[in-house]
Amino acid sequence: MKPIYRGKVRDLYADGDDLILVASDRISVYDVVLPTEIPDKGKLLTALSLWWFEQLADLVPNQLVSTTDVPPEFAGRALRVRRLDMLPVEAIARGYLTGSGLAEYDATGTVCGVELPPGLVDGSRLPEPIFTPTTKAPDGEHDAAITFEKVADDLGADRAGLVRDLTLAVYRRGAEIAAERGIVIADTKLEFGTDDQGTLRLADEVLTSDSSRFWDAAAWEPGRPQASFDKQYVRDWARSTGWKPGTGPAPEIPGEVVDATRARYVAAYERLTGHRW
Repeated sequence: MKPIYRGKVRDLYADGDDLILVASDRISVYDVVLPTEIPDKGKLLTALSLWWFEQLADLVPNQLVSTTDVPPEFAGRALRVRRLDMLPVEAIARGYLTGSGLAEYDATGTVCGVELPPGLVDGSRLPEPIFTPTTKAPDGEHDAAITFEKVADDLGADRAGLVRDLTLAVYRRGAEIAAERGIVIADTKLEFGTDDQGTLRLADEVLTSDSSRFWDAAAWEPGRPQASFDKQYVRDWARSTGWKPGTGPAPEIPGEVVDATRARYVAAYERLTGHRW
């Protein structure tokens, strides 16, 4: 195998005609990798993505080749996948308003050019899910919100429309399944690429605690931060330390925060899949 890319969480290796995608236990906030790992995080992300790939198989093809034909040292956290020409956009669907979408709405009344009703607050459910793409910035830089029209300029109208429609279809299917299990999926980020036949495929991870906001449906209440099963807990902890990207080295995560974060990832996996970790 030949290492070809190291991302914030995943490492990519070339192996013959395929790629080996390895999910590490690293965790990042605000596009910065923190120095402390979360035990089992990579395996949890991989297992949850595989479960979702099965739930979504009739909606969109994915890049998966094998879950077992991987080096033994990466077992449980690696996938053998097809080589894809990755699209230069992050495909994001939002069903609820929070995070950067809320900040943009408060400033303009829109998110990525989509007009929204007045009076929405943090955690508000949107009238319908919306497609809010971003750029795919290099490591260390921030993705920037863009409009659907910009995506159409970059990809062509037909491909942009397909990416939007698939993103919203995946979100709706995921949100429906999660709701039955007591979890609100507030938003999610997807990645797509095309294979050598030009087929658009879902890539990387899907509907995990890294790529989505998972809220406890029983505790959901607009107008305040939500009880979550994702890495928002670590974002909030990092903010509470006073550290900001560019102000110095990222802080070590205390043991109790590591344990609480892992517990949230395990809870999301177990609630959604019905399987014990």
